[in-house]
Amino acid sequence: MSITWTDVQDIAIELSEVHEDIDPRYINFVDLRNWVIALPDFNDDPERCGEKILEAIQSAWIEELE
Repeated sequence: MSITWTDVQDIAIELSEVHEDIDPRYINFVDLRNWVIALPDFNDDPERCGEKILEAIQSAWIEELE
């Protein structure tokens, strides 16, 4: 399965599994972007990411933990 920037929920699920010791409320967007790009299933242009996408991923990750 290939993940792109628009797969916000899938990204959030994978991040919560890979970085289970991280509280996503306190992550900076540089780290978040790098972690998404490093996901094994991620297959998209890293330059297509913007702040709104990172905010959506962060929000979905927070919801995933609640």
